[in-house]
Amino acid sequence: MDYSIVDLYTAGLSHVLHWNTLYMLLLGVVSGVIIGAMPGLSATMAVAVMTPLTYNMDTGPSYGLLMGVFCGAVYGGSITAVVANIPGTPAAIMTMLDGHPMAMKGKAGLAIGVATIASVIGGLFSVIILSITAFPLAKAALAFSAQEYFGVALIGLAVIAIISEGSIVRGLISGIIGLLLAAIGSDPMTGALRFTFGSAYLLDGLEMVPVLIGFFGLVSCFEMSEKTAEEITVIKEIGKVFPTWNEFKRLLPTIARGSVIGTIIGAIPAAGGTIAAIVAYGTEKRIAKNPEDYGKGEMRGIAAPESANNAVTGGAMIPMLALGVPGDAATAILLGALTIKGLTAGPLLFTNHMDVVSSIFILLAMSNILFFFVGILGGAKVISRIITVPREYIVPLILMFCIVGAFASRSATFDIWSLLVIGLIGYIFSKVNLPASPAVLGFVLGDLFETGFRRGMMLSHGNFLDFFARPISGVCIAVSIVIVFLPYIAKLVGGFLAKKNKSDASW
Repeated sequence: MDYSIVDLYTAGLSHVLHWNTLYMLLLGVVSGVIIGAMPGLSATMAVAVMTPLTYNMDTGPSYGLLMGVFCGAVYGGSITAVVANIPGTPAAIMTMLDGHPMAMKGKAGLAIGVATIASVIGGLFSVIILSITAFPLAKAALAFSAQEYFGVALIGLAVIAIISEGSIVRGLISGIIGLLLAAIGSDPMTGALRFTFGSAYLLDGLEMVPVLIGFFGLVSCFEMSEKTAEEITVIKEIGKVFPTWNEFKRLLPTIARGSVIGTIIGAIPAAGGTIAAIVAYGTEKRIAKNPEDYGKGEMRGIAAPESANNAVTGGAMIPMLALGVPGDAATAILLGALTIKGLTAGPLLFTNHMDVVSSIFILLAMSNILFFFVGILGGAKVISRIITVPREYIVPLILMFCIVGAFASRSATFDIWSLLVIGLIGYIFSKVNLPASPAVLGFVLGDLFETGFRRGMMLSHGNFLDFFARPISGVCIAVSIVIVFLPYIAKLVGGFLAKKNKSDASW
C-alpha cells in the first residue's frame, strides 16, 4: 500500500472530473437539501431511497449522487428548523433552539448563514481528518485476521446497543433481530440453509436494498400517513445572510470545538449527528459566560450543533472505508452501495481500488462546498415554501421510489414483498419504541461478526481465549464489555459522588 495522502485527492480525479459525475453530485446536493428540510425525512432515509437509482450507474456518478444526498440532507434540516421551527432532521433539533428565536427577531437569513458556514467548515474539517486517519488505519488493518475483525464488529454492535434511545435492552433486542435477518440464507462456512422456508430467493439471504429502504423509507411513509396536516409558521422575510467579520471571528472557536466533537463522535460506530449536536451544544452552553442567552437567539447555539452534525459525515466514513464498519445508519447504506458495485470496504479497497477511494474523498469535500451555494443562493426561500406541500402528495411519491428501488436491485418481485415485510417490521418497531438503526447495523455487521468469530475459532482450534491473547482483538472485546456496562458504571459513580457530596454538606 504505497500511497500518500496526496494520492487520496488525485487518483480519483478522472472519475470525478466528468460531466455526468458532476451533474449527479449537484443533483444529489439539491435533492439532499430538500429532503433534509422535509419534516420527518432524514439523511438516512434519503440515502436509502436514492441508493437503488445508482444500481446501473458507474461508481463515479453513483457516489456523486449519494455523497451529495448524504451531506445535503444533513445540512438541509437546519433551514426549516430556522424558518418554520420544525427540525427537518433529528440532528437539527438543537439548531432550532436558537435558530427560530433569531428568525422571530427578523434575523432568519443571518441564522441560516451561520448554520451554512458552520456546516461547511465542520464538513471540510472532517474530510481533512478522514484523509489523515483513514489511510494509516487501513494500512494497519491489512494485518487483521479473523479475530481482529470479530473484535471490530463487536465494538460496533456494543455501541449501537448502548446509544439506542437510552435503553440498552431495546438496543440489544433490535440489534439481535438485525443479526437474525443477516443469518437468513446459506451458512457462510458450511453451506447449510438457514431460515429460507424453501424459497430459492432466500438462498443468498435478504437483499440489502429492500431491507434498508424498508426500515427507513417505507416506515417514514407509514408514519407520515398517520399524521394530520399541521399549520406551519414560515418566516416570510429572510433578510441578510452573511455575518460580519467580527461576528464570524467570535464564532470560530465554537465552530472549531464543534468540528472536533462531531468528527470524533462520527467515528464511533452508530453514534450519529444527533448525539454530536447535543454534545456540542451542551459543551458551548456549559463553558459560556452568558449561558442564559442560549435558547433566545444566540448565534453560537447555531454554530455549535451545525458544525458538529456536519463533521459527523466525514467522521463516520473513517471506520467505514478503513475497516468496513459503518459509522452510522447512513454510512451503513453507503457501505451497501459499495457492495452493490462489487466492492468491499476495508483495507483492501485502498490497495485494489485506490481510484474509487480517492473519488469518494473528493466528492465528499465537493459536496460540503456545493451545499454552501445551494443554501445561500435562495435555498432558504425556496425550501421554506416546499415544506408546505401537503403530505398526501409527498407520501405517494416517496412510496413509489421505495417500491421501484426495491424492485430495481435485481428485478425480482420477491424483493417488493421483502420490502413490505421489512417495512411492517420497522413500523412495529416504531410502535413498540424499538430503534431501527441497531437492526440495520446488525444486519450490515452480521456477516463480519459471524465469519470473524467462526473462522477465529477454527484458527484457534476452538480456544476462545486466543481472541484475548491477540492484542487488537483483546482490546476490542474489553472495550465492548466496558461500553455495554458503562451506564451502570456511570450510575454507580454518580450515586457514590452524590452520597459523598451529601455527606460533605452535612459537615
